[in-house]
Amino acid sequence: MESIADIAAPGAALAIPRFEDGFVNMQELLRTLAESVVNEIMAAEAEQLCGDTGGVGNGYRERRLATCVGTLTLRIPKLRSGTFFPEDVLERYRRVDRAVVAAVAEMYATGTSTGKVQGVARAMGIGRLSKDQASAICEHLDSEVEELSARPLGDLAMPYVWIDAAYVECRRERRVASTAVVTAIGCDSDGWRHVLGIGVVDTESYDSWLAFLRTVRSRGVDGVRLAASDAHAGLRRAIGGVFQGAAWQRCAVHLMRDCIRAAGSRKAARRVARIVAPVFRLREAGAVRAAYHIAVGMLSSCCPEAAGILEEAEPDALACLDLPPSHWKRIRTNNLQERTNRELKRRSRVVQVFPSTASLMRLAGAVMCDRDESWADARCFSQARMAELYEEGAPAPEPTPEQAAGWQLVARRAIESSLELAEKLEAA
Repeated sequence: MESIADIAAPGAALAIPRFEDGFVNMQELLRTLAESVVNEIMAAEAEQLCGDTGGVGNGYRERRLATCVGTLTLRIPKLRSGTFFPEDVLERYRRVDRAVVAAVAEMYATGTSTGKVQGVARAMGIGRLSKDQASAICEHLDSEVEELSARPLGDLAMPYVWIDAAYVECRRERRVASTAVVTAIGCDSDGWRHVLGIGVVDTESYDSWLAFLRTVRSRGVDGVRLAASDAHAGLRRAIGGVFQGAAWQRCAVHLMRDCIRAAGSRKAARRVARIVAPVFRLREAGAVRAAYHIAVGMLSSCCPEAAGILEEAEPDALACLDLPPSHWKRIRTNNLQERTNRELKRRSRVVQVFPSTASLMRLAGAVMCDRDESWADARCFSQARMAELYEEGAPAPEPTPEQAAGWQLVARRAIESSLELAEKLEAA
């Protein structure tokens, strides 16, 4: 049977850690042995999985695991296709629950808890949480969030960036105010998603966005082709100043909501939605542009205000059409950020009002840490699709009159079919 040293460091002598006076550091020795053994076992299991499925390894991602012998740095293998995660060693996505516990514990300490929060605290077992335990939780979470926020990002180009803000109630300067949690998510040139930045600011202003995006840029984010967000004037201006040369994609979902809000009545809002929605479902750039113009014309007769919004937004709403068609579905909206914001708001409802910006940042960072970890298991785009972005090709020729007429026909049929289907459903 192989010795522990052979398992822990095959082909190499195991260096024994010692104190300065020469005595063996037994705790560090046990920690090193445990770390090496677990990493070797995970590597062997991943290799066996690749052999069974025909997959290929794709590097590692690191996770820390606190144990009785110290903190282990585990190297979890990544696969090009499929996923590998040691469920019997690590628990997935538990930071957020700890962040909620820490926030509620802080509310006790600051005297801002309510009867409802006390009930939540008891249900979560916070009544048995000591001050030292709460401090340890906060310290551990803060270090993980700081590591995520400060890690260098300059190894790969980041062609796509999604930026947004979520508003949460937080106590600042002895009063409760709506506070913006701003986040940036990027997709690198290999198709992997990354958390680029997290921040808590007083207001969603130009100055706040500019400072936040400059911090993201200073960590090495470069090669941005397109940034997607909603139509906040300060954010758009900051994107243009920090990511010069990048196109700005106005979120198609937010644009449709703006048009619906301009409709006024519920009946008019339904018609506006049926006219605008089919525009972004078409798969040819010429057909999308034709449908966009037709939609503006149709809205002019039933809702001029919505038509004006749609017409003004055309260059930014259709920015994605200059990029590969296989990318349109993911880059024409800010849905990636919306899903992350929903998770943040769902968790923040437990706390209701955060006792400080530090506790809010802790929860937001925990959510983003877990999201970043989950994205390590699945690409946003395959390597083949990302290669399309960098392919050099001849510029597209001008469309012939026959092509333009065909796009017009397809576009009009798409919108009319949407209206007819809705009318049939209502009649039924």
